Amino acid sequence: MKLTFQRLKAGAVLPVRATACSAGLDLSACLDQPVTIEPHAICLIPTGLAAAPDRADIMLMLCARSGLSTKHGIGMANGVGIIDSDYRGEIRVPLINQSDMPFTVTDGMRIAQLIAVPVLLPEVCEAETLPDTARGQGGFGSTGH
Repeated sequence: MKLTFQRLKAGAVLPVRATACSAGLDLSACLDQPVTIEPHAICLIPTGLAAAPDRADIMLMLCARSGLSTKHGIGMANGVGIIDSDYRGEIRVPLINQSDMPFTVTDGMRIAQLIAVPVLLPEVCEAETLPDTARGQGGFGSTGH
């Protein structure tokens, strides 16, 4: 599989793997000036990049960087971001500051991980009933664990 990137802004950093076997590619901020995220606030941080997977059955997942979350309380505002294979706009990362201290994002700072994930594209069908299972409608603690 090939994932092609286009730099939309001068100075945009192409994603890289921290190690040869890293699942995620590190995404970096592409900023004209530093952005301070106040405590419990959300900021949309640009990367200056657009991406194009060479397959339609791929999604790009944006995930938090563990170092930013554990050391500074910086996470993804939406938990996990999903980028569809046909999206060609700029990749922007919604960061949330879950700490009580301001956090400053600087140009070139690694802010998220990008992971290519296969995705099924099912046909949506409607039915009057669904097949029975042992679990049935039991949810939210119904298995006793």
